[in-house]
Amino acid sequence: MSFHPQMPYGEGWHKSERATAEPGPPFAFSAEHRAQLEELCTHYPPERRKSAILAALYLVQAQQGYITGNAMRHVAEVIGCTAADVEDVVTYYVMFFTRPVGTYVLQVCRTLSCALNGAEQVTAALCRHLQVAPNQTTADGMFTVMEFECLGACDRAPVVMVNNEHWHECQRPEDVAGLVDGLRTGGLASLSTCHLVKERT
Repeated sequence: MSFHPQMPYGEGWHKSERATAEPGPPFAFSAEHRAQLEELCTHYPPERRKSAILAALYLVQAQQGYITGNAMRHVAEVIGCTAADVEDVVTYYVMFFTRPVGTYVLQVCRTLSCALNGAEQVTAALCRHLQVAPNQTTADGMFTVMEFECLGACDRAPVVMVNNEHWHECQRPEDVAGLVDGLRTGGLASLSTCHLVKERT
């Protein structure tokens, strides 16, 4: 008699659900981005070159728009680590995209403070206005809508961040059409890094 439960060690029980990153097109840093990375690497001791991996991935994303398997392998070669090390970083951080995204990525915080203040309705309004579902990109390739975890502005909830940089705080469902239309007509020049649409009273 055993107090341990019977474990179903059947066929496929240990199968990993993790998918291999799509290889994508061949990738190499442009001369400009390689020079930027090499300058950043000088901020670390030579044996700590791997510390620049986040910067390298941001440069990949700036150059290609998203990060492919071939890009991860190139970063590994340039930084001096394994491709698995690079993939671990890419798949851990939500600001790295592993598939094509729109010119403008609209990231709606869905964590507790934002959720309690209507983030779900903000996401729904964005999706209705753009005629997409969360994590989809518009047919013209201009907008992608994503739900993100905490963006760190809980006192200004709900928060929408554009392209990992521009925060739009105190968003309401009726505000999102103006946000989208401003981007469509004026691009990033229509944004500030901290745009308070309306003060809550």
